[in-house]
Amino acid sequence: MRITTPSCGIPVSRELTNYPMQNVTLADGTVIRPLATHEERAEAVRLQEDTWGAGFSEKVPAAILLVAEKTDGVAAGAFTPDGRMVGFVFGLTGLRAGVLIHWSDILAVRAEAQGRRLGEAMKRYQRERCTAIGVERMYWTFDPFVARNAHLNLNVLGASVDEFVPDMYGTATGSVLHGALGTDRFVALWALTRAPDPLPADPALLLNAAVMGGAPAEAPGPGDPLSNEPRVVVRIPDDYATLLAGDPAVARAWRASARRAFMHYLHGGYRVSAFVRGGGSDAAYLLSAPR
Repeated sequence: MRITTPSCGIPVSRELTNYPMQNVTLADGTVIRPLATHEERAEAVRLQEDTWGAGFSEKVPAAILLVAEKTDGVAAGAFTPDGRMVGFVFGLTGLRAGVLIHWSDILAVRAEAQGRRLGEAMKRYQRERCTAIGVERMYWTFDPFVARNAHLNLNVLGASVDEFVPDMYGTATGSVLHGALGTDRFVALWALTRAPDPLPADPALLLNAAVMGGAPAEAPGPGDPLSNEPRVVVRIPDDYATLLAGDPAVARAWRASARRAFMHYLHGGYRVSAFVRGGGSDAAYLLSAPR
């Protein structure tokens, strides 16, 4: 049985089998479906290596990808009409504090397929797979300094920031993307039992709020006082990868400043209430104190 229906702006054709929503076909013919063979799982491992580097210590091996699909997890690929895997998503399902949750561990899209909303489509596929079996919450992590990912997670998908974890995956993952600057991460929370509630992205929201950071030379020093205002803006470079490649010392200063602010405010009860990309040289998180 096959039905066609729009999914949040992404046209899909759903293949209904004995398991809810196994296959999704996007408008361009790309099919998102579970990994079905040893060869496909091996290709998913290679895709991880192509994305994060051959020495990436946190890659998920093929055997775990097999186990995930047998235990209500998700190990799925995005395949072009000619069968090439251009995307991959993996997560595990389990209990957290007695609640059924899904932890989305890895999502990767090949460079040739980026800019086509494939990452968003795979995340929505993952969400529907999870809601079909009664999962209430989905978690994943993202680097607060990757503005495009923050925009997708917070402004498009409607996830919220649950916590900030310094060096979530340690300081040496062997990835060319992570380098030697550590792995500070936001933990995203997607509540699956209600409609997504995207964060606002209006620059006007940043007015009349204390600003932490700014131009790199204005980043607060390690001993500078932190504002106790109820609304605080933490700025980040809009294109951190380019800054990191061009001036690692300045990139390190930005990250150290933001880490200090996130740890102070989020651990103190503030929450991320908005994320804004300025379209120029910077982006910003608005942190709001509890009411």
